[in-house]
Amino acid sequence: MTKPIKRIAVCTGGGDAPGLNAVIQSVVIAADNLGWQCYGIRDGFNGILFPERYPEGGVYRLTRDKVRGIGHLGGTMLGTTNKGNPLHFPINMPDGTVREIDRSDEILTYFATHEIDALVSIGGDGSLTIANALHQKGLRVVGVPKTIDNDLDKTYTTFGFDTAVGFATECLDRLHATAESHQRVMVVEVMGRYAGWIALHAGIAGDAHVILLPEIGFDLDKVAAKIRERVSDGRPYSIVLVAEGAQPRDGHRELLAAAEVGHAERLGGIGETIARALAESTGNDTRVVVLGHLLRGGSPTAFDRLSALRFGAAAVRALDEGQSGVMVALGFRGVDYVALEEVAGHIRNVPLDCDTLQTGRDLGISFGD
Repeated sequence: MTKPIKRIAVCTGGGDAPGLNAVIQSVVIAADNLGWQCYGIRDGFNGILFPERYPEGGVYRLTRDKVRGIGHLGGTMLGTTNKGNPLHFPINMPDGTVREIDRSDEILTYFATHEIDALVSIGGDGSLTIANALHQKGLRVVGVPKTIDNDLDKTYTTFGFDTAVGFATECLDRLHATAESHQRVMVVEVMGRYAGWIALHAGIAGDAHVILLPEIGFDLDKVAAKIRERVSDGRPYSIVLVAEGAQPRDGHRELLAAAEVGHAERLGGIGETIARALAESTGNDTRVVVLGHLLRGGSPTAFDRLSALRFGAAAVRALDEGQSGVMVALGFRGVDYVALEEVAGHIRNVPLDCDTLQTGRDLGISFGD
């Protein structure tokens, strides 16, 4: 018989996203309504793995008072990290090399020692992969899908995406004015990793003239042709929106940092590369804007706030119903439960036959192909 739940913990991992605090607030209140205690783990799992860093406690009690009024705030009150995956934790060896070890058993030991019965893990693909591994080792876990990139499988959307798209669209609106005034080509680089959801949605909503996605290898000659076409039509300015993971048809992705032990590769720099090439091939005055981490901050939109609150309450509800090893997912009829093993390690890319992409083509937007 499954042991009754008395205490649960919640953690946030990976990049921050608008709506994280709303999930935490919802989890704490829903758990309190069931008579459960809730504990927050600082900075992913660092609060457990590095207790010496937190004199005030790497894991601490969350009450209604502590989460009151945080739902509209950006960031995460618990802190987060995208380094130090406990399944592949980097350690320095005496010979100067670095190797990876599995520290997940330390997390299980902490939960058992402190009689914490379950975990709500809020994060993207990496965090949910860790959550699935902990579930397979016997810990009761429910995942909550978080990423501005919207690249998690089995959910209609992730919270944080709507806020990021809204801000990117507002930036494009502003850039239209200055681009037209100065007759410039504005190249705008946005986040998204290996999926082009932010670029696609913001680009169409913000009336970009060219959108370059990771899913479609681009030809710079065709991008330049689009810009020259606009000039010949009496429109001597253009907005080129590029996802950080976009790459030329016969080239490679631009990186700010290559992958190394304990750290994934960091994408970025494609905007500068495209701007230089377009300035040379078209002769147009060209500028680059990298929105970068601006997309992660700020208060969540009403949609993301509501999604986050629904996800948090649903995660506690799932645990109360005896669920484990699942992610709460937004379906068309409500919140569903999806096995973590169906989500972990799977990235949801933009389908080439999706209606949104076809809409862009119908509107005359170039995708560089």
